[in-house]
Amino acid sequence: MNPKGREAAALALHRFGFGPAAGSIAAVADDPRGAVLGDLERPGAGRVAADLPTSGAAARAVFDFQAERQAEQKLASRAQKAAEAAGEAMPVAAKAPLPDAGMRPQQPPLPQQIIQNEAKARFDAAANANIGFVERLVWFWSNHFCVSADKVPAMAGAYEREAIRPHALGHFVDMLQAVESHPAMLFYLDNVQSMGPDSVAGINRDKGLNENLARETLELHTLGVRSGYSQADVTNFAMVLTGWGWIQPGEPVHGAEFAFVERMHERGDQTVLGKRYPDTGVGQGRAVLGDLARHPATARHVAQKLAAHFVADEPALPLVAKLEKAFLDTDGNLKEMAKTLVVADESWTPQRTKLKPPSAWLVSMARISGTQAPVPIGRVLGAQAMLGEALWRPPAPNGYPDTESAWIDGVPRRLDIADDFAGRVANEVDPLALADSALGPLASAETRETIARAESRKQALALLVMAPEFLRR
Repeated sequence: MNPKGREAAALALHRFGFGPAAGSIAAVADDPRGAVLGDLERPGAGRVAADLPTSGAAARAVFDFQAERQAEQKLASRAQKAAEAAGEAMPVAAKAPLPDAGMRPQQPPLPQQIIQNEAKARFDAAANANIGFVERLVWFWSNHFCVSADKVPAMAGAYEREAIRPHALGHFVDMLQAVESHPAMLFYLDNVQSMGPDSVAGINRDKGLNENLARETLELHTLGVRSGYSQADVTNFAMVLTGWGWIQPGEPVHGAEFAFVERMHERGDQTVLGKRYPDTGVGQGRAVLGDLARHPATARHVAQKLAAHFVADEPALPLVAKLEKAFLDTDGNLKEMAKTLVVADESWTPQRTKLKPPSAWLVSMARISGTQAPVPIGRVLGAQAMLGEALWRPPAPNGYPDTESAWIDGVPRRLDIADDFAGRVANEVDPLALADSALGPLASAETRETIARAESRKQALALLVMAPEFLRR
């Protein structure tokens, strides 16, 4: 029997969003499914209202920043050598950088500023959402098509805004095309270095193929493992993708933007998954991606991952089948797929077995606090990193794991953050009232009693956000 009323509302907000905000359980109790579905229809759903640079502009700015720092270091080195030659000791303060550097306000280095600004826009969108379903979808797809800020620090946030957000409620094929041609992905998976062995650049530079992008597109982004493709398919697809690169970030106008470099492209037709694709330049790669996006194995792979993300590590097979059918019937319409997820009875099982990863847990705490003092984004990023889920820094191209086993051992490390949260809001909220706002009928009698018997408000609030009902969705 699926839950109803306030219980269904609380379940919906935790399972499909980032948990309740003040008063939100009561607000959606009359029609929880309708409220979640309504989030898909909001004007501008999935977008962030922030004045942030494009990925290309950010990469060019970081290139200039690093070039300037290099020049400052050289000037300082020259001055040091001149002082040593004159037999003088040069004071540290005299090692002046470029003339205007002393006028700069004290703030984090530019790459860190860019990441923090992007992270704040992302965190605020989730923390301030009415429901949060679309933001959850954005986070899901961003992790599915992940890049790493360790390799593309200036571009990771903009990549999510440019390649993921505009297509999160569109068609999978459009997101796939945007992702695989984005300079952040091309650089992250080394395709900017890939050149056909018999291409002009390959011959002249004695370099060749890099298969990373082709392999991960097949294995992670579309078909999934053990879906029937061969090593020959990987190699041929990598040939197809040669020439997909970027303009070097040092170019002042269009640096770090996509470019198809003809001299790096392996000329000729290629066969991928039994189909021959004529050499049409960049169009050859787009044709392969179009077919991969519509492949039945892709539908199955995406359906499985989506169900596992929202409902259970081992989702019910009928739910996966419904999502797979929705994908195939609508040419990969991701909004229709999301609707299918919400209306399926299998998605509303009262058993809450999914453990919130650190990032979602942090947002859940921000949503229930109701305080006016926002948490500095640097502290949020530090907390995520400490808990093993540094923003836009997954350990591998398959993104962060989405299973309980990956996060359960790290739950004790959340205690310090829970204690810090409790200390900040203890004077502003009542723990039992907050428990009702955050969990409603989901809170067990044992959890309520534990909160009530706490030695202080601070301890009670820490116990609340560490309760099993709050840790799960």
